[in-house]
This record gives sequence, structure tokens and C-alpha cells, in this order.
Amino acid sequence: MTQQAVARGTNSVQVSAWGAAPEFAVRFAGALMAVAVAAVHVADQGGVTAMADPAWVGWGYRLIEVGGVLTALILLLPRQAWLQPAWLGWAAGALLGAAPFLAYIASRTVGVPGNTDDVGNWSDWLGTVSLLVEAALVVLSVSMLLAARQRR
Repeated sequence: MTQQAVARGTNSVQVSAWGAAPEFAVRFAGALMAVAVAAVHVADQGGVTAMADPAWVGWGYRLIEVGGVLTALILLLPRQAWLQPAWLGWAAGALLGAAPFLAYIASRTVGVPGNTDDVGNWSDWLGTVSLLVEAALVVLSVSMLLAARQRR
């Protein structure tokens, strides 16, 4: 693969012969990850109509599920500069990935109020899938936020 360095002031950017990924493809990948985060939490909770116990955890799951769908919509819908800034979907993606990731770590290490049953339960396969998808969403979202900041 041919690469050339393009100097811009003090920054040096690598441009490959393959070019950059189309913006929609990257937003679509982020939207898929957001929906996957929501789907994992629906499955972990026992379905759309079930509610995790204690109630505040169940409502947290609901917030993640709705947030995943809204984040996917923000990333997929055409942007209007006056209505939806370019960074909004990626900021939502970073939050959607980081919050449940940190909550999972807390629930497995020190426990969460009202639910200490999962302390030390690192073998939950659904939790592992959730961690992988959330970490990928955070990495993609933060990299897109940094790229947008660099463009400005």
C-alpha cells in the first residue's frame, strides 16, 4: 500500500492509496454498534417487557436501550447544521458506550446498591459481548470526535 505524508503545520497525516472510508459507512457502523448495545441490554434484562431488579437498574437498562436507538437514529439521519451538529451523534455514542461499560465493571468489582449478586461474576458471556461492543463504540466515537475537532 502506497502511503505519503502530508504535512499541515506541525501535524503530519498519513494518506493511504485506498483513501478514507465514506462518512456514511462509518456512521452506519456506529449506528449498528449503538443498536447492538441496546439489544444486549434487552436480552440481559429478559426481553422488552421484563424489568431488571432492583427497579433503578431496570430503569437504567431502559435508558440504555432507548439511548441506543436514539443514538443510531442521530447517526443515520441526514444532518441539518442548524438542528443537529456533526458531533452530537458521536458524543451520544461515546456516552452510550462508556456509561454501561463502567457500570458493568462496578457491578463486578464493588457491587451496586441493592444488587451485589454479580460481584465476581466475570464469566457472563452476554456481559463480555456487551463490553466488547461498548468499547468499540467508545473508540469509534472518540476517534470521530477528535477527527471532527482537527478538521475545525
